[in-house]
Amino acid sequence: MEKIKENIPLVTADGTPLKISLARAQRRSKIVAFMMVFPLLLFITIAFIGPIADMLMLSIDNTIVKEILPKSTEALQSWDEYSGELPDEAVFAAIVVDIKKAKATKQHTKIGSRFNYESSGFSSLFRKTGRKVKKIKKPPYKQALIKADKRWGEIYTWQVIKQNSSSYTDGYYLAASDYEREFSSGNIKSLESKDSIYLKLFFRTIVLSSLITFLTFVIGFPLSYMLSQVSTRISNILIIFVLLPFWTSLLVRTTSWIALLQQEGVINDFLILVGFINEEGRLAMIHNATGTVVAMTHILLPFMILPLFSVMKTIPKSYVRAAVSLGAHPWKAFWKVYFPNTGPGIGAGSILVFILAIGYYITPALVGGSSGTFISNRIAYHISNSLNWGLGAALGVILLGIVLALFMLYDRIVGIDNMKLG
Repeated sequence: MEKIKENIPLVTADGTPLKISLARAQRRSKIVAFMMVFPLLLFITIAFIGPIADMLMLSIDNTIVKEILPKSTEALQSWDEYSGELPDEAVFAAIVVDIKKAKATKQHTKIGSRFNYESSGFSSLFRKTGRKVKKIKKPPYKQALIKADKRWGEIYTWQVIKQNSSSYTDGYYLAASDYEREFSSGNIKSLESKDSIYLKLFFRTIVLSSLITFLTFVIGFPLSYMLSQVSTRISNILIIFVLLPFWTSLLVRTTSWIALLQQEGVINDFLILVGFINEEGRLAMIHNATGTVVAMTHILLPFMILPLFSVMKTIPKSYVRAAVSLGAHPWKAFWKVYFPNTGPGIGAGSILVFILAIGYYITPALVGGSSGTFISNRIAYHISNSLNWGLGAALGVILLGIVLALFMLYDRIVGIDNMKLG
């Protein structure tokens, strides 16, 4: 009788086997959980993953050449660019057809600008040819095109076009790394020191961001310690002053530093008043690296104080008292007992400040001058002014790679699990 009862399957009130009912309940709970996080997932995809993927594609995209010069790129495939001879008549005929179509749709200037990123002079070449190509109606196209502009008779012109005729290019990354391609030989070489721009900017960005992170730690640690030691009522009042910059426009805070740091500003006037410097010795503290460091340290200081304070508030005061009662000097008790417990807050504040600093561009643009700008300012320039989106995207990808590499290094040395905000 007991064996018969053991073989009877367990069922719910409606007769459904318990195993099936549990599986349905788990499936429903997973669907509900997914629907709850779906808006956040959609937002991250649209606002974060999508733009990064688009930036990756822009940094290697070169489809504009095949779209505007389809016949020319196809005809050039059979031409040996290192033979020392110009392409045959078929190639000249193809590019005449392509430029005529591009002129009709007003795209000849776009392709000229694209090749101009690789070698100067192509923008004017395609504009000039676009004006004269309508007069070329019959062969020989080679002579007619060279007559329109003698640069079509130079092998270098055709080498640049052929070597940039594929759908994808590494040219933007070469330019972003201060390298260039010798189109006459196909070799890649580094730029001379006087022409190198971006590697110096990347180095400056990392160095100044690290310095800003260090200064916010030096200033923020004692302030956070004081906030954690006073009573809750007083610390709440003081926290308001820490948060006060968040309620003030970034532009207002930055321009305030311009008024303070300029050579005719408040700080220089005060130093002259107390006799520290004279009129001829006014300090240049703005439109240079000093202005960038000072202004950004002030702006990013709350991002260091808040994580430190939230961690310090959770450290029992009895730890240090116990160490002192056991014979340790107060300073030794602080460094050996209290300070190590603040590690998670230091890690959180440091990585937060550093990542924010490395991507800042408004403040360096206003107070940095020529020696205090970051790589982000150059990215903004290419996106907004020069419209060289490919180079701007390549610089952005490299900057993203540097941040990820430093993040992984931080994880290996400190450990992301040890980073806490409270």
